[in-house]
Amino acid sequence: MAERYDVIVIGAGPAGYVAAIRAAQLGFKVGCVEKWVDAAGSPALGGTCLNVGCIPSKALLASSEEYEKAQHHLDVHGIGVKGVSLDVGKMMARKTAIVEKMTKGIEFLFRKNKITWFKGHARFVGAGDDGYQIEVAGTGKPEVHTAVNVIIATGSRARHLDGVKVDNKTICDNEGALAFAAVPKRVGVIGAGVIGLELGSVWRRLGSEVTVLEALPTFLAACDDAVAREAWKLFTKQGLKIEMGVTVGKVSSTKKGVSVAYTDDKGKAHKLEVDKLVISVGRIPNTEGLELEAIGLAPDERGFIPVDERCRTKLPGVYAIGDVVRGPMLAHKGEDEGVMVAEIIAGQHAHIDYNCIPWVIYTSPEIAWVGATERRLKADGRAYKSGQFPFTANGRALGIGAPDGFVKVLVDAKTDELLGVHIIAASASDLIAEAVVAMEFKASGEDIGRICHAHPSLSEAMREAALASDKRALHL
Repeated sequence: MAERYDVIVIGAGPAGYVAAIRAAQLGFKVGCVEKWVDAAGSPALGGTCLNVGCIPSKALLASSEEYEKAQHHLDVHGIGVKGVSLDVGKMMARKTAIVEKMTKGIEFLFRKNKITWFKGHARFVGAGDDGYQIEVAGTGKPEVHTAVNVIIATGSRARHLDGVKVDNKTICDNEGALAFAAVPKRVGVIGAGVIGLELGSVWRRLGSEVTVLEALPTFLAACDDAVAREAWKLFTKQGLKIEMGVTVGKVSSTKKGVSVAYTDDKGKAHKLEVDKLVISVGRIPNTEGLELEAIGLAPDERGFIPVDERCRTKLPGVYAIGDVVRGPMLAHKGEDEGVMVAEIIAGQHAHIDYNCIPWVIYTSPEIAWVGATERRLKADGRAYKSGQFPFTANGRALGIGAPDGFVKVLVDAKTDELLGVHIIAASASDLIAEAVVAMEFKASGEDIGRICHAHPSLSEAMREAALASDKRALHL
């Protein structure tokens, strides 16, 4: 039966389900539309991130790291391991169980906060004095519900190459690459971005020969240059074959797998023969089928819904958040936008400092950063100081067998304000949180250097890098 809601959220990925929960906490009557159906044919919350993105990929990354550790890295501890075997089916079952636990957890939170879950596809059908009309078409008869406020959180999907059919069996995007039934002998990855490097790392550790082809001439261009250089050194040493500045030509299915024709950065022609090909060339926002024109909205030329700094569209009461709007396609960015919008609807003065959103690449070692890179500071003409501390000089890193990488801190040359922090190390995704807190509170390099850090711990490297920016490192 059609009902009127204070807030309807379209999409139940991290941005959408968090927006729905926060709106419900604030006392609104909330509905959330999600059309996702899992491999078993059951409706599921969580969107791409929980079902075929962030969560399952990190589960496989962890499993592959344990396998590689058992094979190659325990002997130094005096632990001898023989006859290490790999059960890909069991590994995939573990991944699936984690996904199911997380998605069921969101269902519990929806029940707890009295959020109505509409299982189906949403499209706008009009607007009136009582709000916006949204049709939800699922397995039953379509219903039209009305909302005073609408939050569009429809996320993104993998970008595919023109003329290349993705079947998620032999030629795959991120979904297919998370579900191989066995370890391929040879894996090709087109795209050396976050997803390409993470998935390539998984299958390399499990035994595949992995070749990564990247069109751009610069490796990890979004990272600080020092981090990118260190990552290149470590990843290639681990066994990833990465070719930059290539032009991909014809991609053909063969009896044995896939053939990729490409030219290198010198114009020389090559052919890559692989058993599985993973296409990881970015993501595009999901706006098709929303029928935004029914309420007078339209996506921009890239498919994103135009919004201001507080995720407001040009229409009163209509917001858009997460991957479907400008900015980095990061789950935690979408979650923060969901909270912000719910609080704005409640009349609060919420905002986000987008400069303080951390980025993470879950390779081994991990890469994480927040704030400005040296490249950006130079382009802006801002005077700065830099401090760097290697984990080879950190006792905890040596003890756990993770001496690779460093912490790099950038501060204003005059005020000492913290401008950026860049980490390549084990647990970089956790270590970066200290830098985010410090930047949110406009801390200085000295502030971090004056704070007592537990010894021995990886976090000491943060303090040492901050001290190094003033040439005061204690252990370097």
